[in-house]
Amino acid sequence: MEHPSSRHVMAGVSESHDGMKPNPRKRFKKANKQDMTVEEMKEGVLSGSRLHLGKAITLIESENREHRVRGQELLTELLPHSGNSFRIGITGVPGAGKSTFIETFGEMLTGLGYRVAVLAIDPSSSLHGGSILGDKTRMESLARNPKAFIRPSPTAGTLGGVHKKTRETMLLCEAAGYDIILVETVGVGQSETLVRGMVDLFLLLVLTGAGDDLQGMKKGIMELADAIIVHKADAKNAVPAKRTVADYKQMVHFLQPATKGWKTTALAASSLERTGIKEIWELAQSFEETVKASGEWEHRRSTQTKDWYYAMITEQLHNRFFGDAEKRTQVKQVEQHVLDGRMTVAQAVESLFE
Repeated sequence: MEHPSSRHVMAGVSESHDGMKPNPRKRFKKANKQDMTVEEMKEGVLSGSRLHLGKAITLIESENREHRVRGQELLTELLPHSGNSFRIGITGVPGAGKSTFIETFGEMLTGLGYRVAVLAIDPSSSLHGGSILGDKTRMESLARNPKAFIRPSPTAGTLGGVHKKTRETMLLCEAAGYDIILVETVGVGQSETLVRGMVDLFLLLVLTGAGDDLQGMKKGIMELADAIIVHKADAKNAVPAKRTVADYKQMVHFLQPATKGWKTTALAASSLERTGIKEIWELAQSFEETVKASGEWEHRRSTQTKDWYYAMITEQLHNRFFGDAEKRTQVKQVEQHVLDGRMTVAQAVESLFE
């Protein structure tokens, strides 16, 4: 992986006060002003200001129509400055210690000079739709690090919403000069497929005892992983962790590789003792070098963008259809015809679109 400073040059980012060199010629309005223009927000994000980045993310997450229009204008302006990061997805079985791992991994990366953004997908409160896990309280040390940025992404009840907002947030973080984007998922479930579809490298965290873990893990989740990390391999677990690593290495031989040209492997790590963390980064760098050399890196990103495009079309059609009050009423009326046996499901759907 290239030196962090070269990524900032590629992205056209001037460094700011939070861990980076300030640009005395730039003067921005305060980030909490409501009348900030798209141009002012753009300059603030490109300067590396975490305040402006947070404001920009809030804008694109807004459901207000005017905000959405401004948010897309901002994204359009920042697109030429995005795409230069290493995107890493991280999932794991319950209790695998994802947040602890991310904090330790993130601190090691910032110590090497990289700027790290963490996008943590949280379940949403059923009352207000906000993030309820409090990622910044779970990663207090990393949250205080001037070279790191942590942003919870509430699911708002729909995985599709997370898919859209997380992707757009990722682009904003890249424009702000973050070299590495870590995307943490809630756990093992449907959201893993969506996250796999927006990152370069996908890590699966498991615990010692492969057989026990596999009881609660679908085979499909393992097929998404580029590397399996046997976490919490502390002193007392070192020997069983070694056996678990060997078990997983044997298992992946029977699975379809997650990335063409890359052999999925397993290794042990302990965030508590900070062992194996450096080796995970070395593996990630090897992955980047191998996949870029084969052309799979650009192919995957292109495919991901195309998939996102079609997913957004589907979402927009759904929103426009059910966003029409008259159509919603008609749906309920036709539903009753189906339940009464007066229409087949196919006839009912056809009538709604006529």
